Amino acid sequence: MPFVQVNLVEGRSQDQIERLAEAITEAFTKILGVSKELVWIEFNEMRKDRFAQGGVLRIKRQP
Repeated sequence: MPFVQVNLVEGRSQDQIERLAEAITEAFTKILGVSKELVWIEFNEMRKDRFAQGGVLRIKRQP
């Protein structure tokens, strides 16, 4: 059973997360030949004040 972890900086809409889940599931079913019920996906949304890039918190960076 594939278990996928996706780490994202917060701010995506529910629709975007759902579409991403569908696309990831479809890729696993087509490429690995597993049924979609066996694909598990965990979305981890990181708060912008708890994630840094290049030494700067994302909350302080321009979009």
